[in-house]
Amino acid sequence: MSENVEQVNTQEQVEEVNYPFVVYVRFEGTKKAYTFGSFHKDYEPGSHVVVETVRGLEMGEVVGYPKRKEEVQSFLPLKPIIRKATPKDEEDLIKNKELAKEALVKCAKCIEDLKLDMHLIEAEYTLDRSKVIFIYVADERVDFRELLKQLTQIFRCRIELRQIGPRDKAKMVGGLGSCGRETCCSRFLNEFDVVSINMAKNQMLALNIQKLSGQCGKLMCCLKYEDDTYKALKEGLPKLNAQIEYEGNLYRITNMNVITRVAKIENRDDIQFIDFDTLFKKGKLIQNKNQNQNTKKHSAE
Repeated sequence: MSENVEQVNTQEQVEEVNYPFVVYVRFEGTKKAYTFGSFHKDYEPGSHVVVETVRGLEMGEVVGYPKRKEEVQSFLPLKPIIRKATPKDEEDLIKNKELAKEALVKCAKCIEDLKLDMHLIEAEYTLDRSKVIFIYVADERVDFRELLKQLTQIFRCRIELRQIGPRDKAKMVGGLGSCGRETCCSRFLNEFDVVSINMAKNQMLALNIQKLSGQCGKLMCCLKYEDDTYKALKEGLPKLNAQIEYEGNLYRITNMNVITRVAKIENRDDIQFIDFDTLFKKGKLIQNKNQNQNTKKHSAE
């Protein structure tokens, strides 16, 4: 397997061509536009072109008008636009989708016969049908050497088995999020940011993993959107459960709403909701060994 990979890499190390124009192309099922090189600029937005990618020949849609290479900041070598899509290319694309459905069924049958622990998601042919790509998810690494042999005998072309993670699966499958709208990953996200449980803590959300997780089983991407804002709003504030002396009584800060700037303080006898400016101007934080020694007293402007 490693020898084959090395051979492919060697073949791909071709001399870079200096294309004068850069064309943005978007593929079906994706929101991201990719750059390709061309010697011509007569490409209209919305027109279809056949391009060369690392997977083979594919057809995509032109997004925007071509730009001169010096106007685009790109340090990566450009793959070429082969030609404008012809009626035959359009017909081949439609036929490939039907063939991909059949290929998906055949591959799933092989996986079932071999009792492999992998879940097949999608099958896709390159435009010239020189390669068929099977996309799957699996909890652990799968030994698919026997599967590869069987698929090669069935389809008589190059086979690529690509494993993706649960977030990529959710992006491909789509669905509705807990907000009632289409999931962000399938609607507009091109790349996934790192999302951590600290982002939920910054927003003072209840750490219920089930409620904080999306359809993929991972933390929801939207936790990232307002993280910087919450960090800025929380700057200088004491931690929850910090003790504060207010109007001669000792309280514990049990909740803070950084949007409305109201804190909840309570003790055995009393519960109060007080705005930050009043609380931290009249109150006095009590420092002890169980609290962060670097907590700074918030002063109202």
